[in-house]
Amino acid sequence: MDETIERLSQSLAEADSLEALVRPVLEMLEVLTGLESTYLTSIDFTREVQTVVYALNSGDLTVPEGLEAPWFDTLCKRCIESGRRVVNNVREIWGDSRAASALGIQTYASVPVCAGNGAIIGTLCGISRDSREVSSRARSALNVFAKLISEHLEREQLLEQLRLTNEHLQRQARLDEMSGLPNRKALAEELGARLASASRDGSYVVVCLLELDGIKEIRARMGYAAGEQFLRACVSRLAESAGTRAFLARVDWDEFALIAPGPADFDEAIRIARALADRTRDAVCGDYAFRDGTARYEGACAGSVAVRFLGVQQALEIAEEEMQRVRREKIGAVELHGLWRFA
Repeated sequence: MDETIERLSQSLAEADSLEALVRPVLEMLEVLTGLESTYLTSIDFTREVQTVVYALNSGDLTVPEGLEAPWFDTLCKRCIESGRRVVNNVREIWGDSRAASALGIQTYASVPVCAGNGAIIGTLCGISRDSREVSSRARSALNVFAKLISEHLEREQLLEQLRLTNEHLQRQARLDEMSGLPNRKALAEELGARLASASRDGSYVVVCLLELDGIKEIRARMGYAAGEQFLRACVSRLAESAGTRAFLARVDWDEFALIAPGPADFDEAIRIARALADRTRDAVCGDYAFRDGTARYEGACAGSVAVRFLGVQQALEIAEEEMQRVRREKIGAVELHGLWRFA
């Protein structure tokens, strides 16, 4: 027995998951108590259901994993309420239990498994059809094993919370706070991935940059809140226009970027790039309703290019050059103070 316990103890020390911990615990419990079946349960107090999570069945008495039982009729509930850990005359004191009658249980051992706040979340159990004396050593082991499982669950919960927090922080580091869109860092990562994919299959990546001129004018005329309202409205229009295949990001205070997949044919890729620039510009140009009136906006400049076999920075620089070329042509056509027409 000592060799078995020593081997199982080593398994406990190396356990890196709940199952890896519980399996040797159940085996050790079976060795120490001599009971036919040992198992770990979880309790869902919302559904009033107890479920067998892991089980070890060494005799004829079998408790299947996944077995569910109404909590109100379980022997575990009776043990907890009565303050008992071991009962070896179940038929005499709890003869009305349907669960005990169905399995022919005579000896029952149960100890609560608790969360860090003390709430009961499950039980560690052992059962037998025979009346058996459970030694003080085995009773102590029950308590120790239940505490060990509780500590493992608490550690797993803490690690999960840390993982979720880390994921949240990583997501936040890639989001623009005002718009909720991906930021420049997220754009660079996505563009890098798409350029790498395009270099393998020979396709193009379409990169479009959009700049919003005239935001200072709307703020000067209608106030800071109107400027923020305008930006949020632009974000909504851009998101709707981008569709599901384009990646939309906010890269500066008044600048946005879209990247979309392109074909391997250069002429077709250029056509798609120009169409994306036109659609993006048209999405944000038009009428806007403000608290103090309405205004028509015509101040967007969009430049789009089709690129491949380039790095992220090179691709963005080429797109920036194209957008500035479009902007110079627009400035030559209309003066900047004519970008807004107020009703």
